[in-house]
Amino acid sequence: MEGPPAGGDVSLHNFSARLWEQLVHFHVMRLTDSLFLWVGATPHLRNLAVAMCNRYDSIPVSTSLLGDTSDTTSTGLARRLARKTNKQVFVSYNLQNTDSNFALLVENRIKEEMEAFPEKF
Repeated sequence: MEGPPAGGDVSLHNFSARLWEQLVHFHVMRLTDSLFLWVGATPHLRNLAVAMCNRYDSIPVSTSLLGDTSDTTSTGLARRLARKTNKQVFVSYNLQNTDSNFALLVENRIKEEMEAFPEKF
C-alpha cells in the first residue's frame, strides 16, 4: 500500500458510477494532510465546503466556502469524510438531484472506493 504523498505531492484518482440511471463522476485529490473531492455529472464547480476535526469536539467543524449555503449536502459529506479520514476535507457536490436517498447512494459509492483504494484517500 502506498503511503502519504511526499512533501507537496498530489495524488489524483477518478472514478464514475451509474446511480439511478445518472452517470456520476468523482475526482479525488489527495494532498499531504487534506483531501479534495469533486462529485458531479458535468464539469461545474457550483459549491465548495470544508470540514476538519478538532480536539475540542467529536463532531468535525465545517463551513460552506462557495455557493448556496442553504444546500448542506457538501458540508455534511465533508464533515462525515473528515471524521472517517481524520483529514481536512474539501467537498464540491455538483449534482442537481439533492434527494437524500440519492445522496446516500453517492456517499456509499465513495466509501466503497475508499475501502477498495485506501491509498488514494
